[in-house]
Amino acid sequence: MIKIKTNKEIDLIRESALLVSKTLGMLAKEIKPGVTPLYLDRLAEEFIRDHGGIPGFKGLYDFPNTLCMSPNDQVVHGIPTDKPLKNGDIISVDCGVLMNGYYGDHAYTFEVGEVDEKTKKLLRITKESLYKGIDQFRAGKRVSDIGHAIQTYTEAHGYGVVRELVGHGLGKKMHEDPQVPNYGRPGRGKKFKDGMVLAIEPMINMGTHRINQLADGWTILTADRKPSAHYEHDVALINGKPELLSTFQYIYDTLGIQTDEEKPYHQVYPLNI
Repeated sequence: MIKIKTNKEIDLIRESALLVSKTLGMLAKEIKPGVTPLYLDRLAEEFIRDHGGIPGFKGLYDFPNTLCMSPNDQVVHGIPTDKPLKNGDIISVDCGVLMNGYYGDHAYTFEVGEVDEKTKKLLRITKESLYKGIDQFRAGKRVSDIGHAIQTYTEAHGYGVVRELVGHGLGKKMHEDPQVPNYGRPGRGKKFKDGMVLAIEPMINMGTHRINQLADGWTILTADRKPSAHYEHDVALINGKPELLSTFQYIYDTLGIQTDEEKPYHQVYPLNI
């Protein structure tokens, strides 16, 4: 059942989402060749707790860590290891926070050192597809309109859209209804209404859409071992339009990236953070 949120509940989700945003921004300056995912995971847990939150992933469904960290051909749900990152790697960092009884949950795929142009394009198109999906989250539209927008945009560039893993509703639980696939025919599924909150998260592979799972029961790999990218935002439907509750601006401030990609999805811009 889809839970419609009050304005107060949306503000509480926003607080949790922004703590995730701040955590990813803090990590952005630490992600470099030679650093281990386990070190980054410890930094994230300390940062979240120091700011009044609880790591949302740690212990959830028995996941052992604060971050899902998925380098290169890992799609999502990677368990942080002590293997140092290398120049040219990419790594999806997915983070969750529980604070004031509500979850925040979003993700960014980082470049490690100097990344080749082919991989840079995968990251760019995947992130652009995230906003193509967000733009469909409007009153009167339906769940499958998001996935259709993401699929058509990324497949036009020859990429594979993961089928088995989806976005989701967000609130007092990390995963609420509705499920939000990143593919599909338009005009299907539940109709969007004000007060809905979604975590929209395209997972896009450079090659085949097919995936495998490691024996650890968590880590998802591309079947052809080509790279995969993953970006995620928390979004509320307010006055018939999508409004971001999370932001990549902390990351961009750290990395010196100039963009107004989020501008259409904030009530006030620049966002007062």
